[in-house]
Parts: sequence; structure tokens; C-alpha cells
Amino acid sequence: MILARDISFSYKETEQIHIPDIELGEHDELLVIGKSGSGKTTLLNILGGLLKPQQGTVKINQTDIYQLKGAKLDKFRGANIGMVFQKPHILAPLTVEENLALAQFFSGKAKQSSIDKILHDLGISKKKQSKVNALSEGEAQRVSIARALVNNPKVILADEPTASLDDENAETVVKMLKEQAHNMGAALIIVTHDQRVKEHVANQIIMGGQL
Repeated sequence: MILARDISFSYKETEQIHIPDIELGEHDELLVIGKSGSGKTTLLNILGGLLKPQQGTVKINQTDIYQLKGAKLDKFRGANIGMVFQKPHILAPLTVEENLALAQFFSGKAKQSSIDKILHDLGISKKKQSKVNALSEGEAQRVSIARALVNNPKVILADEPTASLDDENAETVVKMLKEQAHNMGAALIIVTHDQRVKEHVANQIIMGGQL
């Protein structure tokens, strides 16, 4: 599902970020753990097609994503990569349903039944017509996950998905991500500094030295 090889990236010549090689197939999981500033989010943005590396290859479902340009890359990303951010990237003026429909529109995968299913699977069907600003923090994070998953992506990338959540909601979110990735046959990568996540994902990479 995802292959990253020989990736090189630096913001300054003296600040080279070490990017490990990654190869994951269907149902595979990876936890990338490290302190703030270790390059975790940079790695995630490179894997997600948001930040082009200075050299190296990133393939999603056998497609070299950095050979795609402009709108083609945007459409491929929307259809094949689901990204969950620390702070929910959902639009407050829209309802939950409208946020998910917008994600489908930009990927060209519009299908009402998939919206209903993912909301049901995540336990927020009753919030379908709610505005985002009426949701609790935990509900908003579930909507963010739903938005990332509504297009049935091949790869799910989660950036600090538990950082702002209490212990109970943090565990729930990780279990949801794992369950949905398994159901979709997707590869799952979680990057975090949250030590609570370590017990849930066996396959781990530490960036920036020992924690």
C-alpha cells in the first residue's frame, strides 16, 4: 500500500531530518513516535503528498505520488490517502454531513451510503445534521476521522490524533483507527509523542533518538 525509500529532506543545510524507509501492505500498522521537533510531522506530510522530498520515492498503491502534478496529485491524495490531524480540519459553518460530502466531492467519489456507514461505524450518526461548533472535542475528532475515511483510502495517516484527548477518548480513537483501517484493508501510520499509544501498535519507529 505504501512504500517510502531513500527520502531526504532538510529545512536548512545544517538540519537534515533522518527519514526512515517504510514499507507497509494491507492491514499493516506503524507507530512513529518521537519528541517535538524530531521530524514526525514532516515525515507524515511527505507520505501524504503535502511536502515534496528533496530526493527519494513515495509510492501509494504502486503510484509514485511525486510524479503527479497539481490537480492530479490533489485528486489522487483525496481518493487514496486519509489524513487525521491533531486539531480537527473540518469546517465550522458546515454540518457533519456537509463536511464529509465536501471531501467526497474533491476526490470524485461522491456516494451518500458511504457517509452514512462511516458515521454509523464511528457512533456519530445522530450528529449527521449538527454544525461542527456544536460538537464536543471527542465528537469533533470522530468527525475528523470520518472525513479522512469516507473515501475508503488505501493509506490512513494520523498526526497526533490523541494529543488533546483524555485517556478514555484517546484509547477510543486509537481503537477506531485500527478497526477502520482493518475493515478497509488500509495501511495505518500514526505519528505521535503520546506514550499512551505505544501499547496499542506493536510495529514502531522512534525518530530523533530514544524516548
